[in-house]
Amino acid sequence: MPGYRIGRAAEDIKRELSDIMRSLKDPRVAGLLSIVRVEVSGDLSYAKVYISSMEGLEQAKTAVKGLQNGSGYIRKELGRRVRLRKVPELKFIADDSIAHSAEILRMLESFENGENSHED
Repeated sequence: MPGYRIGRAAEDIKRELSDIMRSLKDPRVAGLLSIVRVEVSGDLSYAKVYISSMEGLEQAKTAVKGLQNGSGYIRKELGRRVRLRKVPELKFIADDSIAHSAEILRMLESFENGENSHED
């Protein structure tokens, strides 16, 4: 049963952080950013938030620096929106999974187009 609670809390945190990120005024946090996943500790005191960007890993690292600087505000807003006894400490981590996925999709599309041209 505890896994269900932790999973639900992680999804709630992910949803609310996505909304909070859109309202931030920091130019480093602009662009096509996405929260890939949120890993919450067993006692809900820590949360690892994986951030990815369509522009690549460097943009994600820049966004993580901006998010770390605004983590106090983000945590306060998260506490207002999510009903938890203790708001978890947030650790933002840059992730390149979206760019990697886009690259795989591009390769698959080029492979598909190449296969179709050989059949003609």
